Amino acid sequence: MSTAADRKWFALGTLALGLSMIVLDGTIVGVALPRIITDLHLDLTDAQWVNSLYSMIFAALLLTFGRLGDRFGRRRLFLVGVLVFVAGSITAARADAASALIASRALQGVGGAMVLPATLSTVNATFRGKDRAVAFGVWGAVMAGMAAVGPLLGGWLTTSFDWRWIFLVNVPLGALVLVGTLLWVPETRSATKARGFDADGLLTSGIGLALVVFALIEGTDLGWWKPLREFTIAGMTWPATAPVSPVPVAALVGVVFIALFVVWERHRARVQRDAILDLSLFTFPTFTWGNLTALTVAAGEFALVFVMPLFLVNALGLSIMGAGWVLAAMAGGAFLAGASARHLAERFSATMVVLIGLSLELVGVLSTALVLGRGTSSWLIAATLTAYGVGLGLASAQLTSTVLGDIPADRSGSASATQSTVRQVGSALGSAVAGGALAVALAHTLPDRLAAIAGLPAGKAAELAAQTSQSAGGVIPGLRAQGARGPWGDAGPAIADALAAGFADATRLAILVSAAFLVAGLLGAWQVHRRAHRSTGVLVPAA
Repeated sequence: MSTAADRKWFALGTLALGLSMIVLDGTIVGVALPRIITDLHLDLTDAQWVNSLYSMIFAALLLTFGRLGDRFGRRRLFLVGVLVFVAGSITAARADAASALIASRALQGVGGAMVLPATLSTVNATFRGKDRAVAFGVWGAVMAGMAAVGPLLGGWLTTSFDWRWIFLVNVPLGALVLVGTLLWVPETRSATKARGFDADGLLTSGIGLALVVFALIEGTDLGWWKPLREFTIAGMTWPATAPVSPVPVAALVGVVFIALFVVWERHRARVQRDAILDLSLFTFPTFTWGNLTALTVAAGEFALVFVMPLFLVNALGLSIMGAGWVLAAMAGGAFLAGASARHLAERFSATMVVLIGLSLELVGVLSTALVLGRGTSSWLIAATLTAYGVGLGLASAQLTSTVLGDIPADRSGSASATQSTVRQVGSALGSAVAGGALAVALAHTLPDRLAAIAGLPAGKAAELAAQTSQSAGGVIPGLRAQGARGPWGDAGPAIADALAAGFADATRLAILVSAAFLVAGLLGAWQVHRRAHRSTGVLVPAA
């Protein structure tokens, strides 16, 4: 018969498994998307929604469900979230058309938004002292590592079975989580009983975050300012001839709604009514600066995870499984470091471990950019990504405990939901900015590389560059396989090599976007370190 201490750790394992399931789903789909497009006859717009809608719904609802968990019970919301997520996974696996798959991804996003804040707030409310540092380390390692495991697992399931298994795998996992939750996870809730329900806050935050994330994700495809193509939604069409793209309009309206949300939340707090976002949390300096750091760390991670599979498969010529194994090196480093972060924190302090981790991440990213080329050994790339993963595991594991360290347990739901929302927005920001940087870089690097091929007309070079950019490098493997037997004759191998080299150059520049995010994260982490040590009476030299 398990003791109370045993039940606590079994509960952590259950929460970690639930967290793994929803974090995986954010990255597992991308590697299978080419197969899904073929099987369901998706067009480009459908494919983009399949890939992005999950993140949009997720980010838009995190704050709302974090607050509902505080009020009605985090364990209860966690159970409902797992059931909704598994239901969405089943309908996604059974989808036979674009509309069904897109709707299923939205349902998964709703379930994921219920699960994520409930896991972190339950950990924050359940563990204390040294056990709390261990629990946060496990949570952070899972959060950091499972995003990188997604491409590997997705590649294996797609190539060994069928793309539908990337969704069906959630069914047995969900069943284990449900059983574990009923057996071991305690019910926790906030002691605060404010009046009313903040429906207006739910709407303004949901609409605002959804529009901002939409703009971040769709900017590269629809155009950051000038329309690149027409956009249709709910029977209404934004023409390609419009003077401005829908992206800046969506971003502006989203920012307006977020501003209204903040004003409304201040009003709710002033009249002592229930509020989705507890703005008083930002009176804790470590929470404020820690969230800025969390945003940039997530942005840097997803910028790297977005561009590396494209380079590994299309430019370097690896199989989907081969690319997954290279990315698994990053996940392995994150898991190992996350497990040892607690011991380093006991020796140096949690905030110093965050600084060490971010520094290692920056070294890993810059090393990857330095060695990247069309003929680079995949082992060398795996080594640089392992260094990055070690830093990611250290930073993520201790950053979570640092951000929430000063937050009272009865407010942990709102605090963890806020941090989770920041991370999710950072993920969308990193993918969007890295994708935009890759597209801009390809427009310059591909023509330059093709210009070195003698006898290739300028018009044909421009056409090849455009096809490569639009397909994110997808035409390169075909040209490489055709060799001299393709439509370009003896020039075929040289064209494939030139395109691969140009794609490597562009990937290098896009990876530097990840480095820029990490530099910003280091600045934020230094502020967290200073504030945390100042509050404990330890003197830290000024920057």
